[in-house]
Amino acid sequence: MDRLFSQIESRRDQLIALTQQLIRIPTLNPPGLHYRDICDAIAARMAPQGWDCQLIRAVGAPGDSEAYPRWNIVARREGTGSGDCVHFNSHHDVVEVGHGWTRDPFGGELTDEDGGRIYGRGACDMKGGLAASIIAAEAFVAACPDFAGSIEISATADEESGGFGGVAYLAQQGHFDRVQHVLIPEPLHKDRICLGHRGVWWAEIETEGRIAHGSMPFLGDCAVRHMGAVLAEIEANLIPLLASRRTAMPVIPDGARSSTLNINSIHGGAVEQAEDYTGLPSACVPDRCRIVIDRRYLIEEDLTEVKREVTALLERVRAERPTFRYEVRDLFEVIPSMTDRDAPVVTATAAAIETVLGREAAYVVSPGTYDQKHIDRIGKLKNCIAYGPGVLDLAHQPDEWIGVQDMEESAKVMSLVLHRLLHAG
Repeated sequence: MDRLFSQIESRRDQLIALTQQLIRIPTLNPPGLHYRDICDAIAARMAPQGWDCQLIRAVGAPGDSEAYPRWNIVARREGTGSGDCVHFNSHHDVVEVGHGWTRDPFGGELTDEDGGRIYGRGACDMKGGLAASIIAAEAFVAACPDFAGSIEISATADEESGGFGGVAYLAQQGHFDRVQHVLIPEPLHKDRICLGHRGVWWAEIETEGRIAHGSMPFLGDCAVRHMGAVLAEIEANLIPLLASRRTAMPVIPDGARSSTLNINSIHGGAVEQAEDYTGLPSACVPDRCRIVIDRRYLIEEDLTEVKREVTALLERVRAERPTFRYEVRDLFEVIPSMTDRDAPVVTATAAAIETVLGREAAYVVSPGTYDQKHIDRIGKLKNCIAYGPGVLDLAHQPDEWIGVQDMEESAKVMSLVLHRLLHAG
């Protein structure tokens, strides 16, 4: 163990430099920029060390195009004997920058705060975790060259938009058939093991009306007013009902232990004009209004009933409004996932956390989904967790950062997981 930790400590400067390098590649999603560049950078580092690096484009996946190809990389290292495969999966895409930054979002600036912070979009979510997993694997190979089994490091596309051009594609191609253990370095805090996530149902609800001149609204039927009645019913009845439901899943933060519903977007009436348009809108009664709902549900709930609940709400509105018409369109759904606490990757990680940090691991469940859903549902591999450095609350925020010490300690945990699962001497 001392030899293993020394290998990681000697790579501290490499860990910092690698994290900065990854942050400085602006892999913005949407639309999907520089995916090939980041995969090439990882391959350029790992291939000369003896890793078999495979670049995989998710041809035909949602979002994939000639302008924005969905590139992924899987780097594999074989041991000297037969054994299990441990796979570290990180997504390489990042969300939009947004407003409110006081630092260069793609500068990878290093400060001396708290023993070292690296700033940038994706620092926390999750290029710091990707860098930590690479350093952990390289250190393990150097310290334990005669390990049994194999190690894989993947950097995959589009987790921020569903993961269909990344992990889902790999799972559909049967990649996880050769994998026994998966660890996803999402930023869930260095002393926590994330066992899974809540379920998701995204849907679009559209209310229908009748267009007419805005000076004579009585000749039309305002779809926005109909939607207002829907929103009022959601606010008065559905949201309080969901808040009353609690799960046994250890979801963090505490508010997410209840069912939730978010109104993701709303639009009604005339199409918004370009910014350079200086005229006024036309005088029309809107005949369409749409909202997108983001419903997060618990493992104790059934998706069919979740959908039926919304339909029943809409039917109550229709009973009060004779001209009310609506349509519901499914957009996206994910079944809840939760790995057993006695799964091998869980017990190995828990033991490693206690060794490195000197305290017992906490067990949590994510309020949102991540790529475990595809490994579980498509790849049929239950032995999967999220564990990585970083504070979840910083994800998608301005001035996002990752702590150097957190990355180093997480890398030690990951290296010990490899040591335990691959039976290294």
